[in-house]
Amino acid sequence: MITPDLSLPIPERIGAAHFIGIGGSGMSGLARMFLAAGIPVSGSDRADSAALRDLERAGATVYVGHDAANLGDADTVIHTGAIWPENPEFVTAKDRGMPVIHRSQALHWLIGGRRLVSVAGAHGKTTSTGMIVTALTALGADPSFVNGGVIAQLGASSGSGSDDLFVVEADESDGTFLLYDTSVALITNIDPDHLDHYGSAEAFDDAFVRFADKAREAVVISSDDPGAVRVSARLAHPNVITFGEAEHADVRVTDILTDGPVSFTLTHAGVSVAARLAVPGAHNAINAAGAAAVLMTLGYDLEPAVRAVEGFEGTVRRFELHGIERGVSVFDDYAHHPTEVAAALSAARTVVGSGRIIAIQQPHTYSRTQLMYREFAEVLESLADHTVMLDVYGAREDPVPGVTGELVSGAFSDPAHVHYVADWQEAAEYTAGLARDGDYVITLGCGNVYQIIPQVLAALERTTGPASTHGPGE
Repeated sequence: MITPDLSLPIPERIGAAHFIGIGGSGMSGLARMFLAAGIPVSGSDRADSAALRDLERAGATVYVGHDAANLGDADTVIHTGAIWPENPEFVTAKDRGMPVIHRSQALHWLIGGRRLVSVAGAHGKTTSTGMIVTALTALGADPSFVNGGVIAQLGASSGSGSDDLFVVEADESDGTFLLYDTSVALITNIDPDHLDHYGSAEAFDDAFVRFADKAREAVVISSDDPGAVRVSARLAHPNVITFGEAEHADVRVTDILTDGPVSFTLTHAGVSVAARLAVPGAHNAINAAGAAAVLMTLGYDLEPAVRAVEGFEGTVRRFELHGIERGVSVFDDYAHHPTEVAAALSAARTVVGSGRIIAIQQPHTYSRTQLMYREFAEVLESLADHTVMLDVYGAREDPVPGVTGELVSGAFSDPAHVHYVADWQEAAEYTAGLARDGDYVITLGCGNVYQIIPQVLAALERTTGPASTHGPGE
């Protein structure tokens, strides 16, 4: 992993831009924004993907694999923090004296002086960003945006609008969210994560305090999350709006019903509006409250803000249905922290009915797995009927001896609730043999776990499932 050096100057003129790691969700969205601005774009990634092919069709020159020759005639190199310092394109660009900037600096350059809404938090920021963007569009605005995931009804993770508004999912993982000149800051929650970068939960909190107090117009922050409450107490900002279920919340959520798509009531300044979303889960009622609060800071009244948020149809890799075979529905979710896994499984529980939930979990990064394996096991064992545990997706990290998926599965109190298997085909066959009509299978993780879904669907098609009406975990 490369720690971004935000002290490096951002060139006034980007010129032709080369993206190292262009296939990632954030990087590909940013690259599309550069193309829309008329800037020549090239880029590389370690593996081929639909994102690369989409960028190629949009006019980018893309390469599979990293090689110094890929730099071509680029003027500026833009990189993600997930690459290694030994990356040949990164090294060569440095040796040539080319401007080499982190993706957050490139986004900062792209935003310019526009009115910026920055959405930050350990969880929920992709969904919250999607809610704000789609609601603004429904209300007649035309914002620019860069999100960490594809917004379902827009079919894109980024877009160039004609308005002065710009909405971004701000990445707290490496501190780069502090770079932006934010007008309205939304903080969904502050659940300590990325401690490999920050070193301590206190330093994580400190970064959010700085992020919030820098906002020029308003801070919208959770009234419920313990970390957000800690940070709120330290803020010097004159305009802090809270949202959540707490009695003192400025935008209060009540009457949450989770039988299917979630419904609830939002109340602000004595005015109450009933709402019903197209997506399930109590956590999405809270996300909607934060999004509505942001819209009100931008000048919209509560009722039109709520009606606009109701139209949100979800984002890709957030409880996304991929297929149904012999009555078994197979979903995918990006959840990669215990809190996110709990939210995803709780949402699934509200709509699965009498069926069971079979989780296929791929732990993400060795450092997080080593730190939180007990929490993962506790959440999975309590909220899924059965868990198929894969090995760790290391991302930018080197393997750590003894830190595998088996570390998580070994922390289950009842081993009948979990099956650790490193081989994906074996995992798919095992899942298919376990699942029966009415069950939900849900892959969990922000690595490449979604790529097992075709194997699971094919295995389901080949098998008949268990004859018994009761399976492991019951």
